[in-house]
Amino acid sequence: MKIAVLGAGAIGAYVGAALHRGGAEVHLIARGEHLKAIQAHGVQVKSPRGDFVAHPHATDDPAEVGAVDYVFLGLKAHSYPSSGSLVAPLLGDRTAVVAGQNGVPWWYFHKLAGPYEGRRIEAVDPDGATSRVLPPERAIGCVVYPATVIEAPGVIRHLEGTRFSIGEPAGGVSDRCTALSEAMVAGGLKSPVEPNLRDDIWIKLMGNVAFNPISALTRATMADICRHPPTRRLVTLLMEETLDIASRVGSTPDISIEKRLRGAEGVGHHKTSMLQDLEAGKQLELDAIVTAVVEMADISGAEAPNLRAVHAATDLLARSGQQS
Repeated sequence: MKIAVLGAGAIGAYVGAALHRGGAEVHLIARGEHLKAIQAHGVQVKSPRGDFVAHPHATDDPAEVGAVDYVFLGLKAHSYPSSGSLVAPLLGDRTAVVAGQNGVPWWYFHKLAGPYEGRRIEAVDPDGATSRVLPPERAIGCVVYPATVIEAPGVIRHLEGTRFSIGEPAGGVSDRCTALSEAMVAGGLKSPVEPNLRDDIWIKLMGNVAFNPISALTRATMADICRHPPTRRLVTLLMEETLDIASRVGSTPDISIEKRLRGAEGVGHHKTSMLQDLEAGKQLELDAIVTAVVEMADISGAEAPNLRAVHAATDLLARSGQQS
C-alpha cells in the first residue's frame, strides 16, 4: 500500500509515522526546516503511549512520489482549493483522498440521500474550486481525534487520542476503507469504519463550532470557557443550535451536550486550534468550522441566532487583522 501525506504537519507527520511503522509505503510531503529534520533524522514521535522514530521518505515535490493508493490530506481546509498542483501528481485512476480536516467537508452532500443531495457548500467549495481539485467521488471522510503538536522540526508531541474514524460519503463499508483501516490499525492507531460518518463529523463539530470561536474571541482555554457560567451557557446554546442544524440535514449524533461539556472541561487548559492560529498570526480555520454550519442553517431553514452572532464577531476578528 502506497500512501502520500500531503501536509505533514503535526497530525500528518504523526499519522504518516504510524502508517510507516505498520508496514505501509509512506511518502511525507512537507517543507522548510521540518522537512530537513525529517530527512535527516526521521519523524520523532514523543507519546504517552511510547516514543518511536519512523523514517518514511520525505520530499517537497509530489512529482517525485507519483501516483499513490491513498492521499492523506494534512492541510487546513482553506488550502484545499489551491492545492491542485500538489495533489495532481499523486492521483492515479483509483487513488482515494482521505480528508483529515476540521469542520464540514466539501463532499458533505455528495451521495447523501434526501433533498440536499449534491448541493455545494460555498464556504468550503467556493465556486466548485475544491471539487475540481478533489473530486468528491475520490473522497474518504476522516474524523481526527488525536491532539498533536510540532515540538521542534521533525519532532511530534502526541498528547492524546489515537482514533481516526473513516467512512464513505455514500455510507456503508467499502473495500478501500477496510484496507485503509487495517493499515492504520497495524500502525497502532484506532480506525473504525463508520457506516454513517456524518454523525461522527457532527459530534466533533458541535464542540469545534462552540469552543473554537469563543476561544479566539476571549483568548480563553477550554477549561476557562467551561468553568465560567456565562460562556458555559453560550456553549450549550451553540451546541443546541448545531444539533438542530444536524437534524435538519439528516444526522442524529448520539451524544448529550452535558457529556460533551464534561469531556471538554476534562481536557483542561488547552488552547483550541483556532486560538493557536490566532496567536501565531495564521489564517483562522473559520469557513469549515463555523461559516459552513451557518450556510447549512440557511439551507435548512434553521434560525441559529447565537451561532450567527458568534460567527459575525469571529469573522470580523479574522478580517480585521487582529492576529496577535
